[in-house]
Amino acid sequence: MSPGAGIALGALGVLAFSMSLPATRVAVQTLDPWFVAFGRAVGAALLAGAYLGLTGAPRPNRDQWRRLSIVALGVVVGFPLFTSLALTTQTSAHGAVVVTVLPAMTAVFAVLRAGERPPPLFWIASTAGLALVLAFLAGSGSIRGTLSLADAFLLAAVVLCGLGYAEGGVLARELGGARTICWALLLSLPATVPITTVAAIAHRPQAGIAGWSAFGYLTVVSMFLGFFAWYAGLARGGIAKVGQIQLVQPVLTLIWSAVLLGEAVTPGALLVAGAVLACVVLIQRTRGGARLRP
Repeated sequence: MSPGAGIALGALGVLAFSMSLPATRVAVQTLDPWFVAFGRAVGAALLAGAYLGLTGAPRPNRDQWRRLSIVALGVVVGFPLFTSLALTTQTSAHGAVVVTVLPAMTAVFAVLRAGERPPPLFWIASTAGLALVLAFLAGSGSIRGTLSLADAFLLAAVVLCGLGYAEGGVLARELGGARTICWALLLSLPATVPITTVAAIAHRPQAGIAGWSAFGYLTVVSMFLGFFAWYAGLARGGIAKVGQIQLVQPVLTLIWSAVLLGEAVTPGALLVAGAVLACVVLIQRTRGGARLRP
Protein backbone atom coordinates (compact mmCIF):
# COMPACT_ATOMS: atom_id res chain seq x y z
CA MET A 1 0.00 0.00 0.00
CA SER A 2 1.34 3.45 -0.95
CA PRO A 3 2.20 6.22 1.56
CA GLY A 4 -0.72 8.18 0.12
CA ALA A 5 -3.06 5.45 1.29
CA GLY A 6 -1.53 5.79 4.77
CA ILE A 7 -2.33 9.50 4.75
CA ALA A 8 -5.91 8.79 3.63
CA LEU A 9 -6.35 6.21 6.39
CA GLY A 10 -4.95 8.66 8.94
CA ALA A 11 -7.38 11.34 7.78
CA LEU A 12 -10.27 8.90 8.16
CA GLY A 13 -9.12 8.15 11.69
CA VAL A 14 -8.94 11.85 12.57
CA LEU A 15 -12.45 12.36 11.22
CA ALA A 16 -13.68 9.55 13.47
CA PHE A 17 -11.85 10.90 16.54
CA SER A 18 -12.91 14.52 15.96
CA MET A 19 -16.34 13.76 17.42
CA SER A 20 -14.97 12.00 20.50
CA LEU A 21 -14.86 15.04 22.79
CA PRO A 22 -18.38 16.30 21.92
CA ALA A 23 -19.75 12.76 22.28
CA THR A 24 -18.00 12.39 25.65
CA ARG A 25 -19.39 15.73 26.78
CA VAL A 26 -22.92 14.56 25.90
CA ALA A 27 -22.46 11.16 27.55
CA VAL A 28 -21.07 12.39 30.88
CA GLN A 29 -23.98 14.78 31.37
CA THR A 30 -26.18 11.79 32.29
CA LEU A 31 -23.77 8.89 32.76
CA ASP A 32 -20.99 8.46 35.32
CA PRO A 33 -17.63 9.46 33.77
CA TRP A 34 -15.95 6.27 35.01
CA PHE A 35 -18.71 4.21 33.38
CA VAL A 36 -18.31 6.19 30.14
CA ALA A 37 -14.52 5.76 30.12
CA PHE A 38 -14.36 2.06 30.92
CA GLY A 39 -17.75 0.87 29.73
CA ARG A 40 -16.98 1.88 26.18
CA ALA A 41 -13.74 -0.10 26.39
CA VAL A 42 -15.65 -3.20 27.54
CA GLY A 43 -18.13 -2.85 24.70
CA ALA A 44 -15.35 -2.34 22.18
CA ALA A 45 -13.51 -5.37 23.59
CA LEU A 46 -16.54 -7.55 22.84
CA LEU A 47 -16.41 -6.37 19.24
CA ALA A 48 -12.65 -6.91 19.21
CA GLY A 49 -13.00 -10.49 20.43
CA ALA A 50 -15.52 -11.23 17.69
CA TYR A 51 -13.26 -9.70 15.04
CA LEU A 52 -10.17 -11.62 16.15
CA GLY A 53 -12.13 -14.86 16.33
CA LEU A 54 -13.64 -14.44 12.85
CA THR A 55 -10.30 -13.53 11.27
CA GLY A 56 -8.32 -16.25 13.07
CA ALA A 57 -5.68 -13.75 14.21
CA PRO A 58 -2.55 -15.33 15.76
CA ARG A 59 -1.75 -14.41 19.34
CA PRO A 60 0.94 -11.76 19.94
CA ASN A 61 4.32 -12.86 21.26
CA ARG A 62 5.67 -11.87 24.67
CA ASP A 63 7.35 -8.67 23.49
CA GLN A 64 4.25 -7.61 21.60
CA TRP A 65 2.10 -8.17 24.70
CA ARG A 66 4.43 -5.89 26.63
CA ARG A 67 4.11 -3.16 24.04
CA LEU A 68 0.36 -3.68 23.79
CA SER A 69 0.17 -2.83 27.50
CA ILE A 70 1.58 0.62 26.63
CA VAL A 71 -1.05 1.03 23.92
CA ALA A 72 -3.76 0.02 26.38
CA LEU A 73 -2.48 2.44 29.01
CA GLY A 74 -2.55 5.31 26.54
CA VAL A 75 -5.65 4.92 24.38
CA VAL A 76 -7.87 2.37 26.16
CA VAL A 77 -7.50 3.67 29.73
CA GLY A 78 -5.69 7.00 29.91
CA PHE A 79 -7.30 9.17 27.24
CA PRO A 80 -10.91 7.99 27.79
CA LEU A 81 -10.66 8.31 31.58
CA PHE A 82 -9.05 11.74 31.78
CA THR A 83 -11.21 13.28 29.06
CA SER A 84 -14.36 11.90 30.70
CA LEU A 85 -13.34 13.41 34.05
CA ALA A 86 -12.41 16.73 32.44
CA LEU A 87 -15.57 17.09 30.37
CA THR A 88 -17.88 16.76 33.35
CA THR A 89 -17.04 20.43 34.01
CA GLN A 90 -15.46 21.68 30.78
CA THR A 91 -16.87 22.14 27.29
CA SER A 92 -15.68 20.07 24.36
CA ALA A 93 -14.61 23.30 22.65
CA HIS A 94 -12.24 24.02 25.52
CA GLY A 95 -11.01 20.44 25.36
CA ALA A 96 -10.15 21.02 21.71
CA VAL A 97 -7.62 23.65 22.83
CA VAL A 98 -5.58 21.19 24.84
CA VAL A 99 -5.92 18.43 22.26
CA THR A 100 -4.24 20.81 19.82
CA VAL A 101 -0.87 19.76 21.26
CA LEU A 102 -1.55 16.07 20.56
CA PRO A 103 0.12 16.07 17.09
CA ALA A 104 3.31 17.51 18.59
CA MET A 105 3.16 15.00 21.45
CA THR A 106 2.69 12.16 18.95
CA ALA A 107 5.72 13.39 17.00
CA VAL A 108 7.83 13.51 20.15
CA PHE A 109 6.94 9.92 21.02
CA ALA A 110 7.53 8.92 17.39
CA VAL A 111 11.12 10.06 17.92
CA LEU A 112 11.45 8.42 21.34
CA ARG A 113 9.56 5.16 20.75
CA ALA A 114 9.62 4.62 16.98
CA GLY A 115 13.06 6.02 16.17
CA GLU A 116 11.71 8.40 13.54
CA ARG A 117 13.72 11.47 12.56
CA PRO A 118 11.59 14.08 10.77
CA PRO A 119 13.41 16.79 8.75
CA PRO A 120 13.50 20.48 9.86
CA LEU A 121 10.74 21.51 7.41
CA PHE A 122 8.45 19.02 9.12
CA TRP A 123 8.89 20.73 12.48
CA ILE A 124 8.50 24.20 10.94
CA ALA A 125 5.22 23.28 9.23
CA SER A 126 3.98 21.48 12.36
CA THR A 127 4.73 24.51 14.54
CA ALA A 128 2.99 26.82 12.06
CA GLY A 129 -0.11 24.65 12.06
CA LEU A 130 -0.12 24.46 15.85
CA ALA A 131 0.27 28.25 16.12
CA LEU A 132 -2.62 28.82 13.69
CA VAL A 133 -4.98 26.61 15.64
CA LEU A 134 -3.98 28.11 19.00
CA ALA A 135 -4.39 31.63 17.61
CA PHE A 136 -7.84 30.78 16.34
CA LEU A 137 -8.90 29.19 19.62
CA ALA A 138 -7.47 32.11 21.60
CA GLY A 139 -9.43 34.53 19.44
CA SER A 140 -12.60 32.53 19.99
CA GLY A 141 -12.16 32.89 23.76
CA SER A 142 -11.62 29.19 24.46
CA ILE A 143 -8.22 29.61 26.13
CA ARG A 144 -8.22 30.72 29.76
CA GLY A 145 -5.43 32.11 31.82
CA THR A 146 -5.30 29.56 34.64
CA LEU A 147 -4.79 25.81 34.65
CA SER A 148 -7.83 24.14 36.18
CA LEU A 149 -8.12 20.55 37.36
CA ALA A 150 -9.98 19.80 34.14
CA ASP A 151 -7.06 21.23 32.15
CA ALA A 152 -4.66 19.01 34.10
CA PHE A 153 -6.84 15.99 33.25
CA LEU A 154 -6.80 16.99 29.58
CA LEU A 155 -3.02 17.40 29.55
CA ALA A 156 -2.61 13.96 31.12
CA ALA A 157 -4.95 12.57 28.47
CA VAL A 158 -2.89 14.15 25.67
CA VAL A 159 0.44 12.82 26.98
CA LEU A 160 -0.87 9.28 27.41
CA CYS A 161 -2.66 9.38 24.07
CA GLY A 162 0.48 10.51 22.23
CA LEU A 163 2.35 7.60 23.80
CA GLY A 164 -0.39 5.15 22.86
CA TYR A 165 -0.54 6.45 19.29
CA ALA A 166 3.20 6.14 18.75
CA GLU A 167 3.52 2.69 20.30
CA GLY A 168 0.44 1.47 18.48
CA GLY A 169 1.73 2.81 15.18
CA VAL A 170 4.93 0.79 15.58
CA LEU A 171 3.03 -2.36 16.56
CA ALA A 172 0.64 -1.95 13.64
CA ARG A 173 3.60 -2.54 11.30
CA GLU A 174 3.77 -6.03 12.75
CA LEU A 175 0.18 -6.83 13.74
CA GLY A 176 -1.88 -4.55 11.51
CA GLY A 177 -3.97 -1.62 12.71
CA ALA A 178 -7.12 -3.60 13.48
CA ARG A 179 -5.40 -6.36 15.47
CA THR A 180 -3.33 -3.84 17.44
CA ILE A 181 -6.34 -2.09 18.94
CA CYS A 182 -8.27 -5.36 19.30
CA TRP A 183 -5.55 -7.08 21.34
CA ALA A 184 -5.05 -3.92 23.44
CA LEU A 185 -8.78 -3.88 24.24
CA LEU A 186 -8.76 -7.54 25.27
CA LEU A 187 -5.61 -7.04 27.35
CA SER A 188 -7.41 -4.26 29.25
CA LEU A 189 -10.43 -6.37 30.23
CA PRO A 190 -9.11 -7.36 33.71
CA ALA A 191 -9.16 -3.66 34.56
CA THR A 192 -12.06 -2.34 32.49
CA VAL A 193 -14.67 -4.95 33.48
CA PRO A 194 -14.46 -4.57 37.29
CA ILE A 195 -14.24 -0.77 37.11
CA THR A 196 -17.26 -0.64 34.79
CA THR A 197 -19.17 -2.96 37.13
CA VAL A 198 -18.39 -0.88 40.21
CA ALA A 199 -19.29 2.35 38.41
CA ALA A 200 -22.59 0.86 37.24
CA ILE A 201 -23.45 -0.31 40.77
CA ALA A 202 -22.49 3.02 42.35
CA HIS A 203 -24.38 5.07 39.78
CA ARG A 204 -27.01 3.12 37.90
CA PRO A 205 -26.62 4.00 34.20
CA GLN A 206 -29.62 6.05 33.14
CA ALA A 207 -29.61 8.25 30.06
CA GLY A 208 -31.84 9.40 27.24
CA ILE A 209 -31.43 8.78 23.53
CA ALA A 210 -28.72 11.43 23.23
CA GLY A 211 -26.65 10.03 26.09
CA TRP A 212 -26.78 6.41 24.91
CA SER A 213 -26.19 7.42 21.28
CA ALA A 214 -23.07 9.31 22.34
CA PHE A 215 -21.93 6.32 24.40
CA GLY A 216 -22.54 4.05 21.42
CA TYR A 217 -20.45 6.28 19.17
CA LEU A 218 -17.60 6.27 21.66
CA THR A 219 -17.75 2.48 21.87
CA VAL A 220 -18.07 1.53 18.21
CA VAL A 221 -16.25 4.38 16.43
CA SER A 222 -13.92 6.20 18.85
CA MET A 223 -12.74 3.09 20.70
CA PHE A 224 -12.89 0.53 17.90
CA LEU A 225 -13.37 1.29 14.20
CA GLY A 226 -11.53 4.62 14.24
CA PHE A 227 -8.34 2.85 15.34
CA PHE A 228 -8.53 0.42 12.44
CA ALA A 229 -7.87 3.30 10.05
CA TRP A 230 -5.69 5.37 12.39
CA TYR A 231 -3.11 2.74 13.32
CA ALA A 232 -2.98 1.46 9.74
CA GLY A 233 -2.31 5.02 8.58
CA LEU A 234 0.43 5.57 11.16
CA ALA A 235 2.11 2.30 10.21
CA ARG A 236 2.07 3.01 6.48
CA GLY A 237 2.69 6.75 6.31
CA GLY A 238 4.98 7.34 9.33
CA ILE A 239 3.87 8.11 12.87
CA ALA A 240 5.20 11.66 13.09
CA LYS A 241 4.07 12.61 9.59
CA VAL A 242 0.57 11.12 9.60
CA GLY A 243 0.14 12.22 13.21
CA GLN A 244 0.21 15.85 12.11
CA ILE A 245 -3.10 15.39 10.31
CA GLN A 246 -4.50 15.78 13.83
CA LEU A 247 -3.89 19.53 13.44
CA VAL A 248 -7.25 19.60 11.68
CA GLN A 249 -8.99 17.83 14.56
CA PRO A 250 -9.54 20.84 16.91
CA VAL A 251 -11.35 22.77 14.19
CA LEU A 252 -13.46 19.74 13.32
CA THR A 253 -14.19 19.25 17.03
CA LEU A 254 -15.45 22.83 17.29
CA ILE A 255 -17.74 22.24 14.33
CA TRP A 256 -19.15 19.07 15.92
CA SER A 257 -19.51 20.96 19.21
CA ALA A 258 -21.65 23.54 17.46
CA VAL A 259 -23.78 20.90 15.74
CA LEU A 260 -24.25 18.60 18.74
CA LEU A 261 -24.11 21.00 21.68
CA GLY A 262 -25.01 24.39 20.22
CA GLU A 263 -21.62 25.89 21.14
CA ALA A 264 -20.75 28.99 19.14
CA VAL A 265 -18.14 28.74 16.36
CA THR A 266 -16.89 31.92 14.70
CA PRO A 267 -16.99 32.32 10.89
CA GLY A 268 -13.19 32.47 10.91
CA ALA A 269 -13.12 28.73 11.57
CA LEU A 270 -13.33 27.94 7.87
CA LEU A 271 -10.45 30.28 7.04
CA VAL A 272 -8.29 28.82 9.77
CA ALA A 273 -9.23 25.30 8.70
CA GLY A 274 -8.02 26.12 5.20
CA ALA A 275 -4.72 27.50 6.52
CA VAL A 276 -4.18 24.48 8.75
CA LEU A 277 -4.91 22.17 5.86
CA ALA A 278 -2.21 23.99 3.87
CA CYS A 279 0.25 23.25 6.69
CA VAL A 280 -0.82 19.62 6.69
CA VAL A 281 -0.25 19.42 2.93
CA LEU A 282 3.22 20.95 3.39
CA ILE A 283 3.99 18.40 6.11
CA GLN A 284 2.96 15.54 3.84
CA ARG A 285 5.27 16.85 1.10
CA THR A 286 8.35 16.82 3.35
CA ARG A 287 10.79 14.09 2.50
CA GLY A 288 12.03 11.63 5.10
CA GLY A 289 9.14 12.20 7.51
CA ALA A 290 9.20 8.57 8.55
CA ARG A 291 12.95 8.00 8.33
CA LEU A 292 14.36 5.89 11.15
CA ARG A 293 17.51 6.52 13.10
CA PRO A 294 20.39 4.40 11.83
